Amino acid sequence: MDIQKNDIDGGKSFDWGRTSSDYAKFRDIYPPVFFGKVAERGLCVKGQRVLDIGTGTGVVPRNMYKYGASWTGADISENQIEQAKILAQNSGMNIDFVVSATEELDFPDETFDVITACQCFFYFDYDTVIPKLAKLLKKGGRLVILFMAWLPDEDKIAWDSESLVLKYNPKWTGGRYVRKPVFIPENANDFFTIEYAEDYDLMVPFTRESWNGRMKACRGIGASLRAEEISAWEREHMEMLAKTPSNEFDILHHAAMAILKKK
Repeated sequence: MDIQKNDIDGGKSFDWGRTSSDYAKFRDIYPPVFFGKVAERGLCVKGQRVLDIGTGTGVVPRNMYKYGASWTGADISENQIEQAKILAQNSGMNIDFVVSATEELDFPDETFDVITACQCFFYFDYDTVIPKLAKLLKKGGRLVILFMAWLPDEDKIAWDSESLVLKYNPKWTGGRYVRKPVFIPENANDFFTIEYAEDYDLMVPFTRESWNGRMKACRGIGASLRAEEISAWEREHMEMLAKTPSNEFDILHHAAMAILKKK
């Protein structure tokens, strides 16, 4: 399903469903510490019912399944949800997945103890989503917003890879990230209080193939370009990566988390 927002990529439409296969293979890159920090706060653990919005291929519920919560994942893309179901089933995980825009979620009020949102919050209609999430949470429930991105100013491979994305998609706004707190919409203050926030650096390991796949599965390439453009970008990117000293390398990332408590 095409998504279009004037403040993202100059209004160029994108569809995560077009890159679901690569997304399933190459986007599950978050180190254990990324999810461990959530569980350490007593969230997404046994005895809790959790909803993951913008779940994609179910990265958050699959990685946090071991902590014992009961999970539901929702995403606007049918292809993403199909991949999520396959990955969860192959791992023997009992996770409910539904195809739904976050703005159109249909659950009874006060259904969930926790709602998680990773790498997706800036896509939503906040005037609709924020009050909806507050209604879906139980009294004192938490909204956990997570984000992780590479730091191109400090990592040459990331910088050069982004530059190649911009060559093929000049209006892509997903790059040139610098350290910042996790994004929280202004109207969230009407429904939530910020209970905890943290940000930190971490190194994420890749091979040439997996980094190429990670970049190809980004919004600026796999989710928005034509097939011939994607193929041309991939060839050029792999030629660039062939010049790296080793097939294995780490990419510097910055991670951020905010925990909001329902008023």
